[in-house]
Amino acid sequence: MSGAAVRVDTTSPVPPYEQIRAQLAALITSGRLPEGERLPTVRQLAADLGLAAGTVARAYRELEAASLIRTRRGAGTRVAPLPAPADGPDPAEIAALARDFVGRARALGATGEAVAAAVRAALRE
Repeated sequence: MSGAAVRVDTTSPVPPYEQIRAQLAALITSGRLPEGERLPTVRQLAADLGLAAGTVARAYRELEAASLIRTRRGAGTRVAPLPAPADGPDPAEIAALARDFVGRARALGATGEAVAAAVRAALRE
């Protein structure tokens, strides 16, 4: 990764794998990580961030599922061509936003029912 930095806030209620996934997704979709750019190996990024390799591997799996990166044996992990714009919002991005909201609300002590009520209220606005 040329000059792009990923950082993890261990005090955040957002899980580290989600922080990595969201940051890399933003770098890719904004073009700061161009198509074909090679990403660090799972082990290297985990060592750089002081995390378990499984944490980084989960972030990479989710990015692959969203078709943002491709991992090929012998070629490493590279930024995939951006998918053509969809007619609606990206379901994976909506899910990531929901996970972020739920994580932050739970860190404040909110129950599942309170979180759902807040979402319903926001949808009515």
